[in-house]
Amino acid sequence: MKLSKLCAAAGLDCPQAGDENVTGFAIDNRKVAPGTVLGAFQGTQVNGEDFIPAAIEAGAIAVVARPQAKVDGAIHIAHDEPRQAFAQIAAQYFTPVPEHIVAVTGTNGKTSCVEMTRQIWRMSGERAASIGTLGVTTPDESVSTGLTTPDIVTFLSNMSGLAREGVTHVAYEASSHGLSQFRNEGIPVEAAGFTNFSRDHLDYHADMEDYFAAKMRLFDEVVSDDATAVIWMGTGDSGWNKRVVEHAERRGLKIMTVGEQGEDIRLTRREPTQLGQSLTVEHADTERTINLPLIGAYQVSNALVSAGLALASGIDAGRVWDAVARLQPVRGRLERAVIAPSGAPVYVDYAHTPDAIEAAIAALRPHVTGRLITVFGAGGDRDHGKRAPMGEAAAKASDLVIVTDDNPRGEDPADIRRAVLEGAGDAREVAGRREAINAAIAEAGKDDIVLIAGKGHETGQIIGSGENMKVHPFDDVEVARECAAAIARGDA
Repeated sequence: MKLSKLCAAAGLDCPQAGDENVTGFAIDNRKVAPGTVLGAFQGTQVNGEDFIPAAIEAGAIAVVARPQAKVDGAIHIAHDEPRQAFAQIAAQYFTPVPEHIVAVTGTNGKTSCVEMTRQIWRMSGERAASIGTLGVTTPDESVSTGLTTPDIVTFLSNMSGLAREGVTHVAYEASSHGLSQFRNEGIPVEAAGFTNFSRDHLDYHADMEDYFAAKMRLFDEVVSDDATAVIWMGTGDSGWNKRVVEHAERRGLKIMTVGEQGEDIRLTRREPTQLGQSLTVEHADTERTINLPLIGAYQVSNALVSAGLALASGIDAGRVWDAVARLQPVRGRLERAVIAPSGAPVYVDYAHTPDAIEAAIAALRPHVTGRLITVFGAGGDRDHGKRAPMGEAAAKASDLVIVTDDNPRGEDPADIRRAVLEGAGDAREVAGRREAINAAIAEAGKDDIVLIAGKGHETGQIIGSGENMKVHPFDDVEVARECAAAIARGDA
């Protein structure tokens, strides 16, 4: 494809671009081949502009960078926001894309929503996929792991590849990092979901307003002009969700509110059952009773937002609600890992913010007749300010809290635990995560429930940073099963 045509299709003024034949896009100079367009961006740790000469030597024909960047030997596509310009041009190259694309943002619940939306589509007969923290999940249920929001080249390449494989429906997670770094640009998004908003990632964003503004790019700029905003409106929500509605209204989007306060999908009753919960939902002047095979209030919000996204993409309401009643648990999201030898169920959840820990415990509490035992830690090299509140949230709602290591990364694990324990009252400290999980399962009685929070679907524990970083195999689900088996044998 010609560079001038790609720029024109992106709506960008690139006077130097001509008939140069573009063969690919890259943001890593090591992936440059002859004919590549390079995106050279300033990062928090690395300045991509430093690698422009090496990329040109490798065959880059054009470089998208700031006007101040030095580009010799290739076309300089100068832009004050080079990430955005690069994404817009690349999106013209990576075609086709699936006909129906939806996105989900919010602090918690993004992974569950995109996976549940994929499930609803699949059960409705569509070839569907999801992209997010769990990776790319395709119609045949195969998964390739990745970041919550991959880099723009990987993201667009995945979208185009899925379309070429016959996928027509894709749901993806729109993280605040991805939105602020323009990793979701250039494709038509027909609906966007918003789950909730609470403290997270303040090691990256300046404050809560900056964090919120990053998420609002999804509604303000990324989605198509005629898109639908599907917004959770629960009884206990803060004013953030109402502000999302205001953003959607200003953009002129169609609005679908969901929840106890929802106008389009209203939840009027929720009762826990032995294997899930019974819901009464009002939609399109029809009242439905749905037996959701998942536990917890936050799973209800995820399921209903997902239903809204499916409806917004044109799926028949009868098929949507039938599929909701058959949703399967999402990996690492209140996933029952094992039954302890005592009979206590052990759940694994990705909760790693104060609100998420509180929600996970609240989901399990109606099913507990004995004690709720919570095992968790906090990640290193991340928002320090949420550690004590995480401890406070766990201590307030659990009967026993065991504070342990999560992914310490480059920090001293003892320092992280100490910060969590400041808010965790009489919590017990067990340094090794395996040892902490073993202690919780060994202590759990038949009427107790164990919650292992923080890492969810992750299969490794990150220790060290930079060149010294190592990822040790560690899967909370597998470790819980191994510990339970060892306890049953009398080995632990």
